[in-house]
Amino acid sequence: MKEYKEYSNVNFQKELEKELAVIVREGRIPTLLLHSCCAPCSSYCLTYLADYFQITVDYYNPNIYPPEEYQMRVAEQQRLIAELPVKYPVSFVEGAYEPEVFFAAAKGLEQVREGGERCFRCYELRLREAAIRAKEGGFDYFTTTLSISPLKNAAKLNEIGGRLAKEYGVEYLYSDFKKKNGYKRSVELSQEYGLYRQDYCGCVFSKRERAEEA
Repeated sequence: MKEYKEYSNVNFQKELEKELAVIVREGRIPTLLLHSCCAPCSSYCLTYLADYFQITVDYYNPNIYPPEEYQMRVAEQQRLIAELPVKYPVSFVEGAYEPEVFFAAAKGLEQVREGGERCFRCYELRLREAAIRAKEGGFDYFTTTLSISPLKNAAKLNEIGGRLAKEYGVEYLYSDFKKKNGYKRSVELSQEYGLYRQDYCGCVFSKRERAEEA
């Protein structure tokens, strides 16, 4: 398992490229459990990674509010997977929608602004579920689409992912998908496929912040 002393000083896009080069050189097509927060964010990640991996999209997002929003995002994720042309077929698995688990993790941090400790707990909640699923399913790697967002802390995501990889014994695919115009490309793909793009991260707290900013 790779570990880094200072995650904030690592170029995780370069680390990803190194790992992909090793995979190509060894002639492998590993399995990857890709946690996805939504179809738009997954669009670029899937087009990029599906040339190297057999991917299963793991949709576990108990933070999303309200339930109607959750269902809309699930439907868009499934539609994108069905329509997106990729080298290797992409599978889909949906975790339990359990908002009470998210609210328990966020307890005491309800007033923290987006991007702070509450978000870090949410990162870990979802990545831990992915690590468990990856371990149980015998996947070679797990990772998340979350780093594609300019609002997400890629260093923290990779720090959590690396720690969980060590805990569960499954390789974490270090990445920063916003690099190399990844976020821009996700916007373009969203337009190309007519994807629903939400204007808030997903939780009731981020929805509240957007309303306050309007």
